[in-house]
Amino acid sequence: MKKNSGAHEPSERGAIVLAGTPIGNLEDASPRLRRELAEADVVAAEDTRHLHHLLSGLGLTLQGRAVAYHEHNEADRATELVEAAQRGERVVVVSDAGMPTVSDPGFRVVEAAAASEVPVSVVPGPSAALTALAGSGLPSDRFTFEGFLPRKPGERNQRLKQLAGEERTMLFYEAPHRIEATLEALAAAFGNDRPAVLARELTKLFEQFRRGDLGSLLDGVREDAPRGEIVLVVSGAEPPAAADPAQLVDRVEALVSTGIRLKDACQQVATDTGASKRELYQAVLESRS
Repeated sequence: MKKNSGAHEPSERGAIVLAGTPIGNLEDASPRLRRELAEADVVAAEDTRHLHHLLSGLGLTLQGRAVAYHEHNEADRATELVEAAQRGERVVVVSDAGMPTVSDPGFRVVEAAAASEVPVSVVPGPSAALTALAGSGLPSDRFTFEGFLPRKPGERNQRLKQLAGEERTMLFYEAPHRIEATLEALAAAFGNDRPAVLARELTKLFEQFRRGDLGSLLDGVREDAPRGEIVLVVSGAEPPAAADPAQLVDRVEALVSTGIRLKDACQQVATDTGASKRELYQAVLESRS
């Protein structure tokens, strides 16, 4: 089998390309990102002014045309971009920072491209969520990305109520002017002592990781309000302690007294409590001896 030498091959035209852009440090721009931006027929950007600032910082000149692609025109623009790709144009989609579709526009155009069988390619790049997770020191083997919480207190509290038992590490995006209210809501839902990390200005000059628990982070924010883009990394809930089979014998016997077979009663209680069916059955037998 011929090995991939990594040499540049001509780009396939007529495709949608999602391209990750630096989240702060322009040195994180990959050679592939530079090439895609330079060769694009169309660059769909969340903010075209930000795009031109990026191009200037990278020393690139846009050969194709730039179009705005943001949350307010995403649905309509997606159709136009896919039609451009169908005409053979190479359409590069970028957000202001990080990966498109991750709490940023991009999903609709990929959805439309997939439905129309238009090729989709991804240029991997920086991600604020993954950068914060990697540097947080909290468990990273299993995690869930929650993005921005709802702004309305009622909706936000309902979302956090649903997440109260989540055992995976949770990632949230937040803005500086809402961070205090968000930490208050998180502490109320999860408890002040839930381990958490506030990561801000990632990859930039004033990058910072504030570590502690939700209560201490809230106190710190009240004393020293953070600036810049924020990612909150919150430890998951502790898994519930396994039930002691000996303490469940009476529940099993109560079911048995209604005419249910012992094995079936053990199965039902084990399912309800998370206890081991085998250990529960053995505990009942020992209590009868």
